[in-house]
Amino acid sequence: MDIRIYVGNLAKTTTQEEINTLFATAGTVSSVDLVKDKVTGQSKGFAFVAMPTQAEADKAISMFNGYSLAENALKVNIAKPRV
Repeated sequence: MDIRIYVGNLAKTTTQEEINTLFATAGTVSSVDLVKDKVTGQSKGFAFVAMPTQAEADKAISMFNGYSLAENALKVNIAKPRV
């Protein structure tokens, strides 16, 4: 089962491809879900990245929490389960 990672404080211009490319440097990326506004189609500033192993997810979190992307310091942690 994939480990879901929350990625917050993204610039509105950040694309799914940019997130995928960035996180691929930490390990295998199963999927990227960039959350967009239903009306405008613009990014809401956060995304979820799925990685296949806990070790890869931990590596990505340690590499990218606080990482500067498009002049924004990313907030990266394990995604909380939906309620």
